[in-house]
Amino acid sequence: MIVRVYSSALLGVDGIEVEVEVSAFNAEKPAINIVGLPDAAVRESSQRVTSALTTSALSWADGVKTINLAPADLKKEGPRFDLPIALALAETAGAECIIEPERYSMIGELALDGMVRPVRGVLSMALEAKRRGRTRLIVPAANAAEAAVVEGLEVYGVDNLRQAWDFITGQRVLAPYELDRKRLFDTRRHYEVGLEDVRGQHQVKRALEVAAAGGHNLLMVGPPGTGKSMIAKRLPTILPDLTEAEAIDSTKVHSISGLLGKENALLVTRPFRAPHHTISDVGLLGGGTNPGPGEVSLAHNGVLFLDELPEFRRQTLEVMRQPLEDGYVTISRAAGTLSFPSRFMMVAAMNPCPCGYYGDPKRECRCSPPKIEKYRQRISGPLLDRIDIHVEVPLVEYRELASDESGETSAVVRGRVEAARQRQVERFSGQGNVTCNASMPSKVMREHCRIDATASGYLEHAMNELNFSARAHDRILKVARTLADLADSSDILPEHVLEAIQYRTLDRKLMM
Repeated sequence: MIVRVYSSALLGVDGIEVEVEVSAFNAEKPAINIVGLPDAAVRESSQRVTSALTTSALSWADGVKTINLAPADLKKEGPRFDLPIALALAETAGAECIIEPERYSMIGELALDGMVRPVRGVLSMALEAKRRGRTRLIVPAANAAEAAVVEGLEVYGVDNLRQAWDFITGQRVLAPYELDRKRLFDTRRHYEVGLEDVRGQHQVKRALEVAAAGGHNLLMVGPPGTGKSMIAKRLPTILPDLTEAEAIDSTKVHSISGLLGKENALLVTRPFRAPHHTISDVGLLGGGTNPGPGEVSLAHNGVLFLDELPEFRRQTLEVMRQPLEDGYVTISRAAGTLSFPSRFMMVAAMNPCPCGYYGDPKRECRCSPPKIEKYRQRISGPLLDRIDIHVEVPLVEYRELASDESGETSAVVRGRVEAARQRQVERFSGQGNVTCNASMPSKVMREHCRIDATASGYLEHAMNELNFSARAHDRILKVARTLADLADSSDILPEHVLEAIQYRTLDRKLMM
C-alpha cells in the first residue's frame, strides 16, 4: 500500500511543500529506505521514527518501506520530517486511517520516546501550507504560537506522537491554538530605553531623526565616550512601528535561524543587530554549507549597527554593497541560488583616528599622519557613498551631562518621523517596492526631487568644490526630500539642500 501525507521544506526563507510517500511491501528482510535527496539528518530519521513508534505503542507494516520525499530534486534537510514519516508509517499497519489527509500539513522532530521537539522555520512552513490550501497544521507544541500567526489556518500543537496519531485518526479531540495578535502587538511593542536618555548632542539627534524619517544610512564619527553606541541603540525607538506584514517577514528570517523563543512567536519591535567587528563574510552576509541568513538579513526591517567600522575587515565591509543597494542577498552554490531579504538601515560608528582624539580641542592625538591615513583608508569611497548621512559626535560638556533637563522623548520624535513616513507612503503608492525616500530609484527620484534654481546652484557649487560622486549627488537629493517631508513642505527648498550637503562633507574629510 502507499500512504501520502504532506509536510514542508525550507528554500531560503520560504517554505516548499513536500509530499511524504510511504510504500510498504512484504520481504524477507525488513528495511526502511528514504529517497528524495535527504541529508544525513533526514536519513537518520528512520532510527528515531521506529523507536518513537515502538514507545508510543504504534505498529507499522512488516517488510520493506520506501519513503519518498517529493519533489525529488529539492534537497531535504533537518529532522522536521520525523513526525509526518512516523504518522504515514503508522497508517501502513492498516488498523486505523488518517481522516482526510489532504487537509493536513505536519512538521516536527521526534525524540526516541515519542515526544515531539520544536523545529526551525515553522512560520514559513505555515504560510506555505495555507498557500497550498491545507486547512490544518500539526506542529510541536512549542511552535504552535509561531504557526498561529498565520490567519485562516487551524494550528494544533502536539506534545507527543501518540497524541498526534489519535487526533488525525479521530480518536482524540484537540482545540486549535488561539493567538490574540492585537494583544501580542500591544503588550510586546515597547522599548526599555529612549532618546530622552541622551544628554546634549542636539545635532546628532537631529541627524538621527532625519535618518529615521527617510530610511537613510548613518555614519557617526567622534572620540570614545561621546555616546555613539548609546545613540545608535535608540534609533529603533523612533522608527515607525512594524506593520503586520513586516513583522511576519522579519520573523521568518529569525525563525529559520532558530532565534525565536517559545514566548517570542512574532517580532513586534524592529530588529537591532550589532555584530562584532571580527565577524566573517558568511556571518555578515549569510551562506555556509547549508546556506542560512547572515546579520544583514537578521536586521531586515530594522537596524544593523557596525561599531568601530574601520576595525571590520575591508573585504567583509565590501560584501555589503550589494544588499545595501538591492535590499536582498543572493547566495549562489552548486546546488542552486538562494535569496534572503536584507532591507535595513545601516548605522555605523568610528573614531576619527586610531587613538580616537584627532581634532579634539582638549586631548592630544598621538597618531602620526600616515597612521591616520591608513586607518581612514580602511573604509572605501564606494561604501561611504552608500551612507547618506555623516555626522560628527563631539564630547558632551559637563553642564549638559549634569543638567536635570531631559530632551524630547522617543515618542515625540517618532510622531514626527511617522508623519514624514506617511507622506512618503502616499507619494510612492503604486510604485512597487519604494517605501521611503532612501529606496527611491533614479526614475522616481527625478520625479519627486525637483529643486529650484537657487538650490541647484548650491548643489552645483558643492559638487564642484567637494568633488562629490554621482551617487553622492543622488543621496543629497534624497536626504533633502526627507528634510522637506519633516518640515511638511511639498517642495524641496534651498535650506533643505544646504542641510543635506552638510551631512555629506564628512566623507571628504575622511579621505583627505
